[in-house]
Amino acid sequence: MSWMDLLRMSSSSLLKRKLRTFLTVLGVIIGTTSIVVMFSLGLGMQKAMYRQIEETGGLNTITVTGKEAGPGSPEGSAGGKKGQERKQVTDQLVSQLAGMEHVKSVQPVYTVSAVLLKGGYEATVQLTGMTPEGLESRNIKLAPGGRLPESGRGKLELVYGNGVLSSFADSRGGGTYDEYARLPDIDLAHDTLFLVLDESGYSQSREGGISPAGFSGETASGAASPAPGSSSGENSAGAGTAAGAGKPVRKYAVQASGVVAGGQEDYGEHFSSVYCDLDTLKQALKKEFAGRALPGQPVTKSGKPYREFCYSQALVRVDDIHQADSVAAAIRQMGYNAETNAEFMKSMKSQLAIIQAVLGGIGAVSLLVAAIGIANTMMMSIYERTKEIGVIKVLGCSLKNIRQMFLLEAAFIGLMGGAAGCVLSFAVSTVINALTATKNIMGVGGGISFIPPWLVLAAVGFSMLVGMGAGYIPALRAMRLSPLAAIQNG
Repeated sequence: MSWMDLLRMSSSSLLKRKLRTFLTVLGVIIGTTSIVVMFSLGLGMQKAMYRQIEETGGLNTITVTGKEAGPGSPEGSAGGKKGQERKQVTDQLVSQLAGMEHVKSVQPVYTVSAVLLKGGYEATVQLTGMTPEGLESRNIKLAPGGRLPESGRGKLELVYGNGVLSSFADSRGGGTYDEYARLPDIDLAHDTLFLVLDESGYSQSREGGISPAGFSGETASGAASPAPGSSSGENSAGAGTAAGAGKPVRKYAVQASGVVAGGQEDYGEHFSSVYCDLDTLKQALKKEFAGRALPGQPVTKSGKPYREFCYSQALVRVDDIHQADSVAAAIRQMGYNAETNAEFMKSMKSQLAIIQAVLGGIGAVSLLVAAIGIANTMMMSIYERTKEIGVIKVLGCSLKNIRQMFLLEAAFIGLMGGAAGCVLSFAVSTVINALTATKNIMGVGGGISFIPPWLVLAAVGFSMLVGMGAGYIPALRAMRLSPLAAIQNG
């Protein structure tokens, strides 16, 4: 019996029992869809992890932070052990790291909490200052017309994340974007906003009933700028004075040099970030906090700030990915904390492997149920076709051909169910990504379901194997039927 004869007989047998075939295929569809969607969730998380690592500098980047030091904590306090020198990220350390073997570049990073104001809207953001070279290394994709902040321009220029707009809240009681899904009428790329660097003083002033219009207004270069609702930049008597500071809380007129490409549904590493030039930020902070410790800066026992400026962290880029671990180990020997993206990826991979195993196991249960349905269908087919099996045996059909015929029927069921299940999986994946487009689930933003082409091929092939495996025992039973008994009982 030729393969064409086997295919014709197998397909005709399935078409004769359309309802039973459909129900069996439906079980395979559900099982295939379950296992593909479950795996796609794990693959989507893995893809998001790779994207996040790429946006933070790739696998050859090391993040260096201070050790035994709490921001703003005096020496000898709970921030570190008594008598132990605290390690801070300073310009001296940056120069020292830059001279290490295999180190390509070192970029200092300083992050401070600030407040953005526009009309009746305000948003508390994390303002990150970096050098132009450091910002370039962040791989920030800007919307058309945007550029990175430049050093030496005398005023703060900001790069807004594509999701910063959703951080604004209406101080007049209009709520936030998360509450009402309504964005403020602000054009970050072109509007002039006001920036308050003394976030603590601003909060205290607001608690005291001082309106934003009462603050003094200056540009980041120190030139007076009119505050909203006032005709000049002069201070109101006592208005906006930070508690205990004796000085009014300034606000700086700032404009954007660029906005990160993407919409409110495109979550990424720079989604809610605000970047600026490091030197310009330092100048503005020293002017704002003259005589006081800058935010995040360590102080002495008497509460006075150190002379040397301390950064939040430093990003070290090595010239070879394989040298990242050795360089990080050397930095730890110096007494600093050092974390590599490669270590992060290794840790996340082990966690994602567990998640994928659990999700795949859940989907496999559905496919197992479908396999039982295939086995049941094939056994029923043998009972109904006992006489047919006896006749073809008498006519000289080999046992091998009989086994192949029933295995082909089971494979057809697996193939049809697997193919239809993959199509349904794409539909389910699209719905999941649409529902989670604006969410941040387990650190993964945007689409969390990803179905690569190899998963589709693997799913269809696996469905066929499951079908053939489920039909193997019924095929053996068909082979062992006695021709005479089959004809008599049929």
